[in-house]
Amino acid sequence: MVLAGWISALLPLAPLSPAHALEEIVAYLPLLETRFTLKVSELKSPDALRNGNSDLAELDRATNGALGRELWEVLNQPVPLSISNIVDGSIGSPLVEQAMLVLSSFGQVEGQPTDLSGETLRLALERASVKGKPTLLELIAALPGQRLRLDLTQAKVIAQRMLIQRDEAERLLATLPPAPVAATPVVAGGAATIRTVQLQVAHRKEPLALVVVEPQTPGNGRLVLISHGLWDSPKSFLGWGSLLASRGYTVILPRHPGSDNSQQRAVLEGKAPPPSPKELALRPMDVRAAIDQADSLGLRSKVNNQQVVVLGHSWGGTTVLQLAGLRPMAGQLLDRCDEVDDPNRNLSWTLQCSWLQGVNQAAITDRRVIAAAAVSPPSSLLFPRGAGLEMSGRVLVVSGSRDWVVPPDPEAIDPMRLAHRRGNQLVLVYGGDHFNLRPEERADGGVLGNLLLAWADAAFAAGEAARPAPDAPPLLKRGAWGNTEMPMVDATGHLGQ
Repeated sequence: MVLAGWISALLPLAPLSPAHALEEIVAYLPLLETRFTLKVSELKSPDALRNGNSDLAELDRATNGALGRELWEVLNQPVPLSISNIVDGSIGSPLVEQAMLVLSSFGQVEGQPTDLSGETLRLALERASVKGKPTLLELIAALPGQRLRLDLTQAKVIAQRMLIQRDEAERLLATLPPAPVAATPVVAGGAATIRTVQLQVAHRKEPLALVVVEPQTPGNGRLVLISHGLWDSPKSFLGWGSLLASRGYTVILPRHPGSDNSQQRAVLEGKAPPPSPKELALRPMDVRAAIDQADSLGLRSKVNNQQVVVLGHSWGGTTVLQLAGLRPMAGQLLDRCDEVDDPNRNLSWTLQCSWLQGVNQAAITDRRVIAAAAVSPPSSLLFPRGAGLEMSGRVLVVSGSRDWVVPPDPEAIDPMRLAHRRGNQLVLVYGGDHFNLRPEERADGGVLGNLLLAWADAAFAAGEAARPAPDAPPLLKRGAWGNTEMPMVDATGHLGQ
């Protein structure tokens, strides 16, 4: 039931008080242009609903009790234990506060101030759990206040906003010629070896795990590093590593322990809070440490760690932008994170706004990075407009036309309007979403394999000339780096002001 889902999502919004128990829920449904009421007392049994006098009770009678039976089944499901664990470990987390801020725009308990900390949900769960594992209905009954008002107009607003945030990307993809596709499919050119090594680093308590992918034959001495995204792992990017290694590259993929899939499991089990803002600095430090100690990893071929290329996806894309010289600043995070109606607000803002407390220590430029490729990077709030003019490494940004998490218009196109003047480039992918651009373990590197190989080849061929400069010629030429599954365009020269 959609309504039950909204009720459960909005539980944290009312601070707990023993004075009153929630009695009524009033929801405005924009598609029907009507208000819909239900009384909590009518939810205690199908019979209570059938004999009630709310809008929900009338609808139940009109469906011969079918609605009541379905709703009863939903509301009497036990609240998953993981919800309690997550809440216990997440009180006051910036990530939770941003999520609660967005949810608060959907509804409010009358006469009660909004609680964004998550403490109310914890107390409600505690109260509902007195007799054992609570049901959703028991959790609803633990809410304070008399009336919860829901305005689901906000859902329509957000849906429309998400569509608008892809408009320019879709226009560019429709009007620009797609990149040519290689006459023969991209395939791995030679066998690669994959192993994991542990690296002692000063900035973390535990050793840093590095996945090393390298050619079995003597390599070309070139080093590439790949940074994974939030709650992901190096395994999702072995396809890029294997393709590059088959062409002679040595590839290192750090596992970022404060924001990888193991940390996600710990959050779900209540054993860890959401990622700390400190991870904004620790992630690029992971990559920098791997570059520093490349010679100590027992590599098959000696590599030049004074000129490297870095690739990253999602938060990993943000990480490589930092290494290439983009300096995080707090200005937009302070000005815009509380604006739930900002037309550019998108899902990635929840993560970006959680970084505020870590911004001051997160300027981790590494001059050894001559070029970076950032796929779907959250960036619009973290880096001020014009920050790309100070980068020391050339940047390729890649964004998918169907990315709802990090939408292309506000997070890729708008930030690149100035950055492209120094030779940085933007490639848009038709049909790309936030996850299908990852290669997983495909030996051909997946959708972006040929593109990223061409970018790395061009950067290393240029050497120091790869660095950004006013009116620098593009590193990525119009070659056969396209893809038949998802057409791609170089939109760099068509971004306007």
